[in-house]
Amino acid sequence: MNAPAPRDTAEDLAPRILAGERRALARAITLVESIRTDHRAAAVALLEAVGQPGRQALRIGLSGTPGVGKSTFIETFGLMLTKQGLKVAVLAVDPSSTRSGGSILGDKTRMEFLSRDPNAFIRPSPSQTHLGGVARRTREAVALCEAAGFDVILIETVGVGQSETLVAEMADLFILLMAPAGGDELQGVKRGIMEMADMILVNKADGDLKPAAMRTVADYAGALRLLRKRPQDPEGFPKALAVSALEDQGLAKAWEEMQALANWRRETGHFAARRAEQARHWFEAEVREGLLARLETDPEARARMRALGASVAGGQKAASVAASEMLATLGI
Repeated sequence: MNAPAPRDTAEDLAPRILAGERRALARAITLVESIRTDHRAAAVALLEAVGQPGRQALRIGLSGTPGVGKSTFIETFGLMLTKQGLKVAVLAVDPSSTRSGGSILGDKTRMEFLSRDPNAFIRPSPSQTHLGGVARRTREAVALCEAAGFDVILIETVGVGQSETLVAEMADLFILLMAPAGGDELQGVKRGIMEMADMILVNKADGDLKPAAMRTVADYAGALRLLRKRPQDPEGFPKALAVSALEDQGLAKAWEEMQALANWRRETGHFAARRAEQARHWFEAEVREGLLARLETDPEARARMRALGASVAGGQKAASVAASEMLATLGI
């Protein structure tokens, strides 16, 4: 991956991104992922320059347990969309090395055919040990892909857990990919994840696993009916469907249902309201990140933190009192 170059400025990159230039998009994502202060300033200017109204992709968050076939599904699903003339971006966040922070897995090697498609763009990003496995700057990469004219953006998360909450705050639809399973496995799926899902797709509905997959769909459909109906859902959603990424079965139906749900939300105002709510969420997250960064980079703030931390550890101050004093130091 190329490091940001001196010419990677908002003035240079913005028009090229808006023109759909893939190389400029790749360099821009590298820029927003950088933690250098000068790069962050350039990234903020770039995001401001490309944030034109009217360019809106369908953002689809996708998660599932390891081994469920996410990469195969994304490749088959992505190829189906590009054959329809749609431009597809895949932002796949890989597990990171705790020493180097680099990606251990390479999604381009796992999506060989999709990576060669001229209407597709695949970007594996190291999670950099961020909670939940979702890179802090993934949402900015989403905005850049949207500005570059992509129609569908697939955001793949790592595993099932904290990352679902994060990806739900940057996606229009949240899809949970599951493998054929029995009742015990169904019990192991957290209620919170079930409540976030707009659709559950049971993959590997082929060969000897097809009967088990159909039973699993019925189990999930029954479980979804027990959940409280959400105002952002039309009748019948969320729903469970069987798919086979290996045999390309059921994916067209799943896409049809995704479009129907997104269109209904647009017509009823839920889509725009959700986007506005997400924007507010990430604004607040950026403020929190900025405050934490100040604690790390400001020598006086860091020294004050150490001193107050020692007082708490030694029993001289209560944690809440020390925290109040620290916030007062920051003028909060």
